[in-house]
Amino acid sequence: MELKELKEFAFECMDKVAAKNLAHFSLSGEDFSITIETHAPAAPVAAAPAAPAPVAVSATAAAAAEEPEEYTGTVVPAPLVGTFYAANSPEEPPIVEIGSKVAKGDPLCIIEAMKTMNSIVSPCDGTVSRILVQNGDLVEYKQPLFVIE
Repeated sequence: MELKELKEFAFECMDKVAAKNLAHFSLSGEDFSITIETHAPAAPVAAAPAAPAPVAVSATAAAAAEEPEEYTGTVVPAPLVGTFYAANSPEEPPIVEIGSKVAKGDPLCIIEAMKTMNSIVSPCDGTVSRILVQNGDLVEYKQPLFVIE
């Protein structure tokens, strides 16, 4: 395996380890060894089947990244990088749910960035048809959050 492929595979592994909230991950091959340790609490994990060949994983991930999903309706993107919150506080219900009617300027969610809570509002009137992220997810700049029809 070439160094470039190995680096790409290692970054894909890091993303998957973070998504699963694993505290430790280790993988060894004929000519490489990857160990990832995080500060996440260890989650109980059942025995996993053998990992597919790294090249196949890289090819699959690259193909998925090249095909962005298309949405009908108005897509509401994240205006900044931060943590997505569906409600004003953990005890409250989500601000909007699928099927919620919204008017232009109505709050949809909160994105926390650098300890600042930023209210994200609807750019148009309509009905929330899709919510593309989950509560607590880290969102990127311009990542689609909602679809309003």
